[in-house]
Amino acid sequence: MSIVFRYLTRQVMISMLAVSGVLLLVFMSGRFIKYLADAAAGELAGDVLFQIMAYRFPGFLELILPLGFFIGILLAYGRMYLESEMTVLYACGVSDRQVINQTLIGSVIVMLVVGGMSLYLSPWGMKQVERIFNEQRKATEFEMLAPGRFQDLSSGERVTYTEALSNDKRELHGVFIAEYSRGEPGLTIITADVGSQFLDDKTGSRFLILEGGSRYQGMPGKLDYQVTTFDAYGLKVQAGNARDRQLDEAISTLELLSSDDPEHRAMLHWRFSLPLIVPIVTLLAVHLSRVNPRQGRFFHLLPAMLVYIVYLGLLIVARDAVEDRKVPEWIGMMWVHALFLALALWLHFGPPWLRRRRLIREGRRRA
Repeated sequence: MSIVFRYLTRQVMISMLAVSGVLLLVFMSGRFIKYLADAAAGELAGDVLFQIMAYRFPGFLELILPLGFFIGILLAYGRMYLESEMTVLYACGVSDRQVINQTLIGSVIVMLVVGGMSLYLSPWGMKQVERIFNEQRKATEFEMLAPGRFQDLSSGERVTYTEALSNDKRELHGVFIAEYSRGEPGLTIITADVGSQFLDDKTGSRFLILEGGSRYQGMPGKLDYQVTTFDAYGLKVQAGNARDRQLDEAISTLELLSSDDPEHRAMLHWRFSLPLIVPIVTLLAVHLSRVNPRQGRFFHLLPAMLVYIVYLGLLIVARDAVEDRKVPEWIGMMWVHALFLALALWLHFGPPWLRRRRLIREGRRRA
């Protein structure tokens, strides 16, 4: 029997890893594209993108693993039903309850992994992301520049371009700056061969010192431009918003436990709910994976996914209800888990119980 159970566990885990890998690639690609767009707009430095994705990895995984395990059971056991492997196992003495128990053992491992990520790793990773975001907000325009790219800076009032940038980001080559002020008509264009950063020790202000260039000021479409050539020209560099912003996802679980804020309590319930999803969807998946060979391999996936979507949707609704104090905190989100646990138990044990009751009634009538 141990060989059979290892085979079942291996089939489920292989399917789970394959599905989770695909889902992880899709989710992380979408998020990476968003961060890439922020970097192109000058809101993020390009060298922190992979750091952010690495720190956000546990947060993606805590959501994907329960779904991957659920679909993995559906695919693995569904294939075994189609190829009559389950029929052979049942004929050899493997009971339905043994299959459920063995699958639940595998779900406990996944539940512990999800719980570790949800309660500890994911908040820690989001704390690092929060730190990076705050550092980027405090960064100056000069530090956000990237060579070979037009960047919209100073809240849309300045577009800056540089052909090359030194490794220490202290010197620019081939500088082009276009400035537009909402309070003044016209447009100012500055070109320079070299630019470097200067810090005024008295005021703490930063300046971009441009050398060997020209300044053009006037109204587009008219010929009365003012042209000024300069050997050195100072341009003040704006610093970002220095105010730190805190992400709710970055708050540690210990802080949530000691907080009375409704939003924090709802977040705490959500973190405990993610690992609880795993054993419940395991019970659902074992029953929903049963498929008739004539129905096709993926016939059972649609209703199963609808069940999972409803489950996750109700958890989100319950989280909002806890946050708005529409549901007592001692109930929290447990009513959703209890509802789907009752559904899973009924799917497994309800029909046999009804069948026994019907046979007993028929026996009594005949007696």
